[in-house]
Amino acid sequence: MPKEKMKNREEVQESLKWDLTRIYQDESEYQETVAEVKELAGELVNEYRERLSDPETVLDCLADYEELMINCIHAYNYAYLASSVDETNPENQERLMKMRMLFSDILSRTSFIESEIKELEDEIIDRAAEATEDYQVYLQDLKRSKKHKLESEVEKTLSALSPVLDAPRTIYNKSKLADLDFDSFQVEGEEYPLSFVLFENEYQLEPDTEVRRKAFTEFSRNLSDYQHTMATTYSTQVQKEKIMTGLRNHDNIFSYLLFDQKVERELYDRQIDLIMNELAPHMRKYARLLQQAYGLEKMTYADLKIPLDPEFEPEVSIAESKEYIAGALSILGEEYLDLVMSSYEERWVDFAQNKGKSTGGFCSTPYGIHSYILLSWTGLMSQVYTLAHELGHAGHFIFSQQHNSFFEDRPSTYFVEAPSTINELFLTNYLVEQQDDPRFQRWALATMVGNTYYHNFVTHLLEAAYQREVYQLIDQGENVHASKLNQLKKQVLQDFWGDEVEINEGAELTWMRQPHYYMGLYPYTYSAGLTVATAVNQRIKNEGQPAVEDWLEVLKAGGSKDPVELAKMAGVDITTEKPLRDAIAFVGESIEKIENLSAEI
Repeated sequence: MPKEKMKNREEVQESLKWDLTRIYQDESEYQETVAEVKELAGELVNEYRERLSDPETVLDCLADYEELMINCIHAYNYAYLASSVDETNPENQERLMKMRMLFSDILSRTSFIESEIKELEDEIIDRAAEATEDYQVYLQDLKRSKKHKLESEVEKTLSALSPVLDAPRTIYNKSKLADLDFDSFQVEGEEYPLSFVLFENEYQLEPDTEVRRKAFTEFSRNLSDYQHTMATTYSTQVQKEKIMTGLRNHDNIFSYLLFDQKVERELYDRQIDLIMNELAPHMRKYARLLQQAYGLEKMTYADLKIPLDPEFEPEVSIAESKEYIAGALSILGEEYLDLVMSSYEERWVDFAQNKGKSTGGFCSTPYGIHSYILLSWTGLMSQVYTLAHELGHAGHFIFSQQHNSFFEDRPSTYFVEAPSTINELFLTNYLVEQQDDPRFQRWALATMVGNTYYHNFVTHLLEAAYQREVYQLIDQGENVHASKLNQLKKQVLQDFWGDEVEINEGAELTWMRQPHYYMGLYPYTYSAGLTVATAVNQRIKNEGQPAVEDWLEVLKAGGSKDPVELAKMAGVDITTEKPLRDAIAFVGESIEKIENLSAEI
């Protein structure tokens, strides 16, 4: 069926939108906070600059700095969230631009805090850390980063330049969501509208092969018109990171980008290499199952995300999603479940589909309020998985904020996708328990493979493998351009899919579709998080409540532990290959079950 034309934001019913009044009741309250943070920043500078010489003063300063930053984050989120749902609205854009400039100014003016603390003797930093329960990890992190610090005036300048240094990501999003225009296409006399959101959320899942492949062709054709601009934007991003590597005195760009994640290069390379080599055969088998199910003469890149049994795929309303979410996440207990289920009544989630809205999904959690989740609801089960995923972030961040200071509430990005992806596994567990019917069981397992593992172990992992190739070139002093990026992406796809899947024209442009490349070494962390989640899910199945209690403690730990310690709290040793090999084996076993159920059906 032809898709409906995308609505403008003002045409969307209010119940489908998130409620930003929980941050500020109105624009005047927002402006009051903006004025307040300007005043607080001035007071902070006057009170503490060139005075951070003893533990007591350091801790007093950090308490005031925390108050300032919480207010800044509230104001920034208010501006950012309004813009993210409508990049075409000039008022939203102006508010966000002003907020970014103010935020960078405040970061610049307050950069002396970290600079002066890093200038202190280790013994003074240690004494300050011992005297507080709120900032211990933060202070130790500052101590750890002393060898990579720059002169205070240089740090101040870099902070002031943050809007410019962040420009590549801003330009990318603006190009994709506001300027990039797609032509509609026709199949058998029917006209189909096309947009980024429609393609990502619907057309690539479309069971009708002619519509799906035509949408892919037209989507790729429109993308190609922008490839040189986006390649230049991306090249600017990676060159910036290369320059920062030298300024921060790191040996290579990987060392620079992994420093804040608190993991060794070995863990990063392991995720990419093992999945590329050992998961690939299993996913090629899954591609053959899709090809057989649809009677395709050949399997192409445009066919990889289709559901295995589309006629069995239920349509799920937003109201009906509550039953799935409640059933899946009740495993974590009443406190957790009550928290995430309040997202419906309190309108944490923006379900709308409209022009200018960011693609995909995300969760943003302004400290001490609650989470805001962006989706584009299509009524497919894949959206229930995305909602469960983002609610995993929400529950994690809120629990963490309840038990940690602002400076210590976020864990390393290496670990951050574990609490989200495990919720997807809980959803599959719940679905599998509903019926013994072979077709239902096959659908549930295929939904897990096609959503949870494909998205995190394939889509994002192939992003990571491609990204590593780009950074290796940049580290060697080379540059990248559109044709080089296309070549690298196509090679990674061919390496993974082999002869089982035709990497048709347009697949090489997949690097243009995600903002993750502007977020450092983030893409690989999806598979890292899911590796932990797979192990914890299995432990909860085997051990029950003790494993659940351990996991809830992990969620509350936030950024107070590094990734290895957090995983250990959950009973997983990520210093070894075992969790990843077990996760890959689990995917292989699930695909084998799907194959056997298909034969039985």
